[in-house]
Amino acid sequence: MSWDFSTEPEFEEKLEWIRVFVRDEVEPLEVLFPGCEFLPLNDERRRIVDPLKQQVRDKGLWAPHLGPELGGQGFGAVKLTLINEILGRSPWAPIVFGTQAPDTGNAEIIARFGTQEQKDRYLAGLLSGEIFSCFSMTEPQGGADPRVFTTRAVRDGDEWVITGRKYFSSNASVASFFIVVAITDPDVPVHTGASTFLIPAGAEGLALEANHHLVGADPHEPGHSLVHYNDVRVPADALLGDPGQGFLILQTRLAGGRLHHAMRSIGMAQRAVEIMSRRAKSRFTQGSLLADKQLVQEFVADSYTELIPFRLTVLHAAWLIDNGKERAARAEIAACKILASQVLKSIALRAIQVHGALGLTDQLPLVNVLLGGIALGLADGPTEAHKVNLARMLLKGYEAEEGDWPSEMLDVRRAAARAKYGELVDL
Repeated sequence: MSWDFSTEPEFEEKLEWIRVFVRDEVEPLEVLFPGCEFLPLNDERRRIVDPLKQQVRDKGLWAPHLGPELGGQGFGAVKLTLINEILGRSPWAPIVFGTQAPDTGNAEIIARFGTQEQKDRYLAGLLSGEIFSCFSMTEPQGGADPRVFTTRAVRDGDEWVITGRKYFSSNASVASFFIVVAITDPDVPVHTGASTFLIPAGAEGLALEANHHLVGADPHEPGHSLVHYNDVRVPADALLGDPGQGFLILQTRLAGGRLHHAMRSIGMAQRAVEIMSRRAKSRFTQGSLLADKQLVQEFVADSYTELIPFRLTVLHAAWLIDNGKERAARAEIAACKILASQVLKSIALRAIQVHGALGLTDQLPLVNVLLGGIALGLADGPTEAHKVNLARMLLKGYEAEEGDWPSEMLDVRRAAARAKYGELVDL
């Protein structure tokens, strides 16, 4: 089956509307309300953002990652990639379009695994953009490795009692509820011994011990918290999915999140290339424009030759998903996760270099692109872990060779050719 990333003319018109809308209406929010995109809307921000959201709804583009039954449009993964790469240009765009992380992934797993009561309680607010959520998985010692998680959930009558600490729980300071991964059966492998719970903010025993911000982040941002679950009691129906289904839910959420991050990273990288290229065409120094200098030309060419393969890898992963090949897409998603960090970092560094000292100031978004690339190399699992996982998946497709020598060695091939055709030719 040949790859096909094309879309119908009607959808291309939607993409063009999104491009113009994000550029003219959304990007100005970055300077009006810096660092506030992940905060609940106050009256001032609401006066501007709510009408923008309504325009998106009127165009039938709100929450494009969701199916029609949840208020979305049921766009496939390829179309979602083409949308998200535009939204990735501005940190405010996902908020205006209802696709902000971590709420998109959290909404998807509640929609897939939640009961109707859980959907009624938590999903409606997420889909409307009125509330925020927190996915609480990483731990201080084990990081994102669920095999060594120490957070426990023990059944006590009609309740679950959750005890443990989670680290770098993004959005915890503004979340209305938490999705927590805990071990419910320590005597079996984590694939069947972990479960997932929905805990409302303010639950007795739930405490934010610390809240950290990434370097360069605006102090208004919610940050990433160390959360202590000190014998937090929740009713039995707080369980998301079935007991022991936590690892499946975890992988379902993270796989989609990794691909969504990669989609948005395309737009971030494209914007950095555009900023760099315009500066190169505008600044005259040392007797010529920067664009006429060979090393700057190399910067532009290298950035393009990194960006295009990255974009095609993301589109190919999306195409596989659209064609029911989710298992085959696992390797592509791992590659997307690796490339997103690498491409953002390298392009951002070149763009900063072309701008000189100005590139390192808060007058330009380039440092934020660089820091975003660094963060993506750690969020949802470090790059190194994904490289190991990708290599293992790829190597499963190969068999060990018999004998002492590689099958492609000339002497080995000559012997095989002689055995096959020796009677017909003089070897």
